[in-house]
Amino acid sequence: MSAPVAPSEAGNFAEASKQLLRRTLLDGLRTLLRQKDWAKVTMADVARQAGVSRQTVYNEFASRAGLSQAYALRLADEFTGAIGTAFEAHAGDIDGALRAGLTEFFARAADDPLIQSLLSGEAKPDLLKLITTDSAPIIERGSARIERILVESWVAIDAIPAGRIARMITRMALSYVSMPPDPDADGDAADDLASVLAPAISAAQSA
Repeated sequence: MSAPVAPSEAGNFAEASKQLLRRTLLDGLRTLLRQKDWAKVTMADVARQAGVSRQTVYNEFASRAGLSQAYALRLADEFTGAIGTAFEAHAGDIDGALRAGLTEFFARAADDPLIQSLLSGEAKPDLLKLITTDSAPIIERGSARIERILVESWVAIDAIPAGRIARMITRMALSYVSMPPDPDADGDAADDLASVLAPAISAAQSA
């Protein structure tokens, strides 16, 4: 007779299973978006791609809007992950860390199929809302994670200025999603942003 599972262990397993399901569904969506435009992707398509029922997709995301927001939030996680990795790789070099992190973000954004779908020319009000009127969850998520990087890494600035700078970085990065930088017209966007943001972080370190 097997020993009973402790409530904490059962809760951890349930959470891990939920995260695996969500990751599988969002991975499936990314695969689908490389095959067809967002406007043509249905919840049933996502279900088939992941090998689950259509109701499972609805239970997880409630609607197409919920699905697209969850995907966008994961993009925010990937963006902040790129920033975090860049700061780890450029210890003591704020300007270099920002340039590397933002360069990686712009490269990932240019390659992402949901962003490509947004920029394809067809009207997609639900996607446009994600980065405009309904962008608060993305800004909040990205800002919180970047603030943590600025406070807990070698940068080590206080939470209040870290929060302000994190919100600035997130909003600026998001603004480039709807109108990606053109190297010929805009120069190197990562360099431009780093040159503006690095002095603010340095000043916060010295305060």
